[in-house]
Formats: sequence, structure tokens, C-alpha cells
Amino acid sequence: MQFVAIDVETANADMASICQVGLAKFVDGQLAEEWCTLVDPEDYFDNVNIAIHGIEPGMVKGQPTWPQIADRVRATLEGAVSVCHTHFDRIALGRACGKYTLNPIATAWLDSARVVRRTWKDLAWKGYGLASVCSRIGYEFEHRDALDDAKAAGFVLLAALRESQQDLDQWRRRVNQPIDPQSSSSGAGLLRDGNPEGDLYGEVLVFTGELERPRNEAANLAASIGCHVALSVTKKTTILVVGDQDVRKLAGHEKSSKHRKAEQLVADGHRMRILRESDFQVLVRTARNEI
Repeated sequence: MQFVAIDVETANADMASICQVGLAKFVDGQLAEEWCTLVDPEDYFDNVNIAIHGIEPGMVKGQPTWPQIADRVRATLEGAVSVCHTHFDRIALGRACGKYTLNPIATAWLDSARVVRRTWKDLAWKGYGLASVCSRIGYEFEHRDALDDAKAAGFVLLAALRESQQDLDQWRRRVNQPIDPQSSSSGAGLLRDGNPEGDLYGEVLVFTGELERPRNEAANLAASIGCHVALSVTKKTTILVVGDQDVRKLAGHEKSSKHRKAEQLVADGHRMRILRESDFQVLVRTARNEI
């Protein structure tokens, strides 16, 4: 049995702006190989992202760009089972390849968060974030580095495999089934409180800026993949979705009050993702297994 766990960090709200990649290969239940590199995203760094991962523009000066490492990442992932905790890293790889018109990486993805939610009943609806699960299984790691996060996702998956007594092939089928196979809630539909069977159940999402689609339609999409949709940014907010046009202003001073409040919360230590609307749409399609 072998798989590769991956995690990336990004420079700003554009998920194509990868500034660090971490890969951890596991063979027969053991960490066999690890690799990590900083990446020059050829893009600006937003303070909110710097506050999360600590990577600053000067640190990536002279580092390889995505096209220069894409073949290295591709050689490790293609033909393998690739593990990430939630869909964000998977989407970032796809967006980075698209940015440079590179072919997408052909690999079999397995979301360790979906495995966790189906392995431990008490983690099905909350507490399945990477740091929380690592605390549960007694694995200590630094939650600010792509390689540490990748290794953590790998050890979380190993713990779930032991607990469930299922193998990778079984889990690749199981994650596409309802969390509770006996429950009828999988068809709960578009609930603003979040579909409890959705991959991102437990996330609290807020929209800001001018969106391409009507706000109520975007909220329904978010609820369909499990997000609770709120109107304002608070300490409970975990995802802020910003209209693409507004993202282009992030390096300037025309940020919305919601965005400014989100930045302040991150600066105070609150972990939050800021996504472009187009990346959010890809996230929805991925969570629905439409891509």
C-alpha cells in the first residue's frame, strides 16, 4: 500500500498563486519520502496569507516557478493515490496548471477529511479539521508549513485506515457514499444551514464583493456542499468568497469592510481562507464530483 499526501500554500486569494508545495510519500504504513519547496508564484502576496503561513515575498525570490517544478510534482503524483485534507490543495494544483497552460496532473484523489468523517462518528459533523484530528490521534505538527501539513494528512489517513480496517481501494469507493449509509439526509438539498452530508459541512462562509451569479444562487451552492452561509464576517467565519473583480483590487485600498475585518481576524490568529468566486465555483464542482 502506498500513497502521496500533498499540501500547498498560496500567496493570495487566487488559488493558482502557489508559493509552497509539500509532498509526503507513504509506503506500507511508513513515511518513505518527503519533499518541499518554496515557489515563486509570480504574483503579489496578500497580508492575510502571510499571516497564515509566514511566507513573505523576499523568501521566494530566486525560487522556482510552478512550471519549473510541475514535472517533479507530476512524476510523484501521476499514477498514484494523492491525498489532501479537503479539496483546496487539489483545486490549487489544477488552477496553477491552468494558469501556465500545462496539462492537468492525472492522479487518483482521496480527501482525508471525507475519510475522517466516515471513520469516527463523533467527527462526522464537526472537529474534522486537520489540527483537531491530529490532536485526536496524538500526532503533533506545526500547522504553518506545507510539508508538515502534508505529513499530517498522511498520518491521519493511516490512523483512519487502522481504525476502519478498510484499505485505500475500499475508501476510494466509500468516500463517494453518504456519511451514514442508513440516513436519508444525503438528499437534504440546498439548505442555507448547510447540507450535513456536504464535504464542507461545518465551514462558515461569507460572500463579499460583486459576484457573477446572483448572491442567493451562490449561497445555495455553498449550502449544497455543506457550508453554513452567514451575512457578516465574525470569529466563526472560516471562508470568505470575494468577487473576482474585487480580488484584483486586493493589492490596493478598495477592499470591502468584510474583507478588512477578515484580515484583522487573521492577523489576530484566526485561520480563514479567502477565495475568488471562480475558485469557489471550482470547489463546488469538485465537492459534487462534477470534475
